[in-house]
Amino acid sequence: FFLFTVFPLSCAVQKYAWGKIGLDSEVAKLIVSCDPLAVIETDKPYAELWMGAHSKGDAIIGDNRISQKTLGQWIADHPCCLGSKVKENFQGQLPFLFKVLSVNIALSIQAHPNKELAAKLHAQFPEHYPDNNHKPEMAIALTPFEGFCGFRPVEEVIKFLKNVPEFHALIRNTAAEELENSIGNPQRVSEALKKCFTRMMNCEKKVFVDQLNLLVKRVSEEAAAGKDTVGSNGDLLLRLHSQFPGDIGCFSIYFLNLVKLQPGEAMFLGANEPHAYLSGDCIECMACSDNTIRAGLTPKYIDVSTLCDMLNYTPASADSKFFPAVQDPFDPSVFLYDPPVPDFSVMKIQISPSVKQYTISAIDSASIVLVINGEATATSTAALSEINLKRGVVLFISANERLSMAISSSTGMLLFRACCLL
Repeated sequence: FFLFTVFPLSCAVQKYAWGKIGLDSEVAKLIVSCDPLAVIETDKPYAELWMGAHSKGDAIIGDNRISQKTLGQWIADHPCCLGSKVKENFQGQLPFLFKVLSVNIALSIQAHPNKELAAKLHAQFPEHYPDNNHKPEMAIALTPFEGFCGFRPVEEVIKFLKNVPEFHALIRNTAAEELENSIGNPQRVSEALKKCFTRMMNCEKKVFVDQLNLLVKRVSEEAAAGKDTVGSNGDLLLRLHSQFPGDIGCFSIYFLNLVKLQPGEAMFLGANEPHAYLSGDCIECMACSDNTIRAGLTPKYIDVSTLCDMLNYTPASADSKFFPAVQDPFDPSVFLYDPPVPDFSVMKIQISPSVKQYTISAIDSASIVLVINGEATATSTAALSEINLKRGVVLFISANERLSMAISSSTGMLLFRACCLL
């Protein structure tokens, strides 16, 4: 009974203070590429493009022949468009939120709760935790991208404790020795790491501000004298301190892995994984939630005790945080990022310049497609008319619909497709 189940979306933009400014932002560039008449304010941050049906940024349907105004309304009226399994498992809701992020300054040191904790926090503090869902998420780099992800190998933390006296002063001898003596026993490592991290995060403000000022002064002087500051993670320290002076989060660089992604590389952030995005542009996909527990590098509400209690204190190398994409054996243009959660998967569709006809295959899930590069004319049995695809266009494709593309660009195409592969 559907007439039209493939249509373009006009998506919500979030202008959070940490976003890249004006046309430095990939978010702003995508908006202008799609709509040359769009006005981009050159002095405002363009942080996130929200492609989905979240109540804080429901996408507008970009075709006035469809009576529903937003994607959320459309799905509520036509839940079959989700696909039978998705409709059943997620109570008739689109289970994911697809985003583009453009990060200029660090986001908060944060983690996301599992479902059980999310329900508890939402019941107790709905003003800070707006829903009862978990929020696993995945970032796929569009430009070189940096972020913190998970606890460093414990040997690296111990090395910083020895090299950075100001950091050691916050943790103090007993906890530092406990960490050193725990090596070789994974359970004791996690317990000692939790003790050290919690001690730092709960440090009295005057103490950590004094130590941070001493550290910044020392590293600045060493850098000015041409000395190597790698032992103190100097470059990163000075960068974060310039963005968030006097913030306890500056010391987290000694606990957390710095992960550097090149375009197409990804990291997955499960429940209770400490993380913070630092710089660059990425595609992000997550469960449809807005629950974040913060504890530093932010002016927003922080909840140190909840964060310290919930974190996963299993140390691992930065390399282990890369999340691989798997090439589709039947379609070499498709690379699948399939995380260990049911809520979402993302496909990167990289169509080579020699291909002039391409079909986006039908799957038993609603999906959202974003065009990053290239141009094509798309047709579908379920579209109102031909759809012109170009950089910045966002499409909703109902379950079990396919889209045929006649590609006009000589450089091929790059698209990302978010869906739910149950």
